[in-house]
Amino acid sequence: MSHHQAGRLADAERVYRQILAQQPDHADALHLLGVLVGQRGQLDAAVELIRRAIAICSTDAFYYGNLGNTLKIAGQLDQAIASYRHAIRIKPDYADAHHNLGVALRLKGQLDEAIAASRQAIRLRPDFADAHSNLGSTLRDMGQHDQAIASHRRAVQLKPDGARVHGNLIFTLQYHPSYDAAMIHEELRRWNQQHAEPLRKFIQPHHNNRDPDRCLRIGYVSADFFDHASAFFLVPLFRHHDRRQVEVFCYCHRAHSDKVTQQMKDHVQHWRSIVGLPDANAAALVREDQIDILVDLKLHTAANRLLVFAHKPAPVQATWLGYPGTTGMDTVDYRLTDPCLDPPGLDDAYYSERSIHLPDTFWCYDPLTSEPSVNAPPCLEKGFVTFGCLNNFCKINDVVLTLWTRVFKAISNSRLLLLAPEGSSRQRILHWLGREGIGAERVEFVGRQTRSEYRETYHRIDIGLDTVPYNGHTTSLDSFWMGVPVITLAGQRVVGRAGLSQLTNLGLPELIAQTPQQYVQIATDLAGDLPRLAEMRRTLRARMQASPLMDAPRFARNVEAAYRQMWRNWCEAAAIPLPEPTI
Repeated sequence: MSHHQAGRLADAERVYRQILAQQPDHADALHLLGVLVGQRGQLDAAVELIRRAIAICSTDAFYYGNLGNTLKIAGQLDQAIASYRHAIRIKPDYADAHHNLGVALRLKGQLDEAIAASRQAIRLRPDFADAHSNLGSTLRDMGQHDQAIASHRRAVQLKPDGARVHGNLIFTLQYHPSYDAAMIHEELRRWNQQHAEPLRKFIQPHHNNRDPDRCLRIGYVSADFFDHASAFFLVPLFRHHDRRQVEVFCYCHRAHSDKVTQQMKDHVQHWRSIVGLPDANAAALVREDQIDILVDLKLHTAANRLLVFAHKPAPVQATWLGYPGTTGMDTVDYRLTDPCLDPPGLDDAYYSERSIHLPDTFWCYDPLTSEPSVNAPPCLEKGFVTFGCLNNFCKINDVVLTLWTRVFKAISNSRLLLLAPEGSSRQRILHWLGREGIGAERVEFVGRQTRSEYRETYHRIDIGLDTVPYNGHTTSLDSFWMGVPVITLAGQRVVGRAGLSQLTNLGLPELIAQTPQQYVQIATDLAGDLPRLAEMRRTLRARMQASPLMDAPRFARNVEAAYRQMWRNWCEAAAIPLPEPTI
């Protein structure tokens, strides 16, 4: 057990197996061995071992708790929830089980129940930082941003050395309408000072071959190499990378894989699992692979490995894709962006990295399917226009609702189709709109759906309404693919200029509003011109296919050119001799 707690997994495994060789039915050894192999990403083996321990001793709540943890990581949320509930029945004051139940319920989209579980964990253990953090993330998912930030700040106060807890606060700030780039930058610098700076002492000199024109070894780091929104951008890039220019390594921080994972593996030369590897060990693996440019794909989203980048295992480090923003880290050199997301000079002071502007677009999209086909606008049959928003509900705030209310009042017979979790979140929306005289009969909700069901839902939407201050990103591209135009309001922060970037690349600047008044006017004009709306729907998919948003070979060349620029900059800087010390 002491080996395990100290992270000496090989020594711990040897001890557990020695015990089991003498006592095959030793429940504790089976359970702990299961936890250990689960930490290494061997989830099926972990579940089997822990279930064997439970079969021998069915009254130990910790066995059920760790079984739930393993099932949650494997994506088997219903079974994980059942296991946590069993643990709580055995041990009602088991705070960790209540917390982990809250995490699983949040992932499942059962947010009201997740709130209750997290609050129960906090009642049992008031200083439980992770429970406060999960409560904050759940409140964020419900659009309750002020309460979410308060919970996250409490978590940071309780666990000041918790990089992940602090990162959850930073990610939540992105969604709050009252936080500008300067305020978020200030929190990012605190994160860097607290969590990344202490690791600078482990940075070693880089001895990579300084030939500026040779094939580059590119490493991508993510937990999202599976059927995740990131796949719509990674698969086309990986498929079209020029192997004469780049040799691609993927460092995967996720044990569970699927058919999309396999697609990615088919298009890259090297695949490394860093599941269960401490940051220093993962950094050592990157250094051993002699990576030239290491690319973070997560920023401060869940399951990031930013502290690997704090060790600076590659001479050049960059960030892209998680969301257009900044890591706040001194050890990440570059960020990829585009001219619409980041007009040169606009927000440079708030990025810790140097911005490299891709010529056209930050995103290059492939839906990985041609189904379903585009239908005619539903308003032609129903006799009224349906506006829709299938963005993550955490993007719905009072500013958004105020803006949308003006649209609905301007088009009195219109409807709204909204993706929203069941329970209090929907009631909040109905209450808000009801106060403005918009009846519940004009609003329809959908919950979590399979990807195919989600795409089919666009058949019921005529016009998409974008959110502020955080626009739709992947969701808007999905909408365009399904023939549904999205009206956007260009934002003050980079996450709020996604619609501006995407619509510019589509050649539809007339759908970009610069003011709330323009937003309402654009919606009113489009809803009142059904022939124009029908023609836009009919041609939007083809327009998208012909645009830079789906030109994967062009995008791959642009990304590779950006990498080449980064690399030449390093080679030139490395070639400059240091000044002689003065005596």
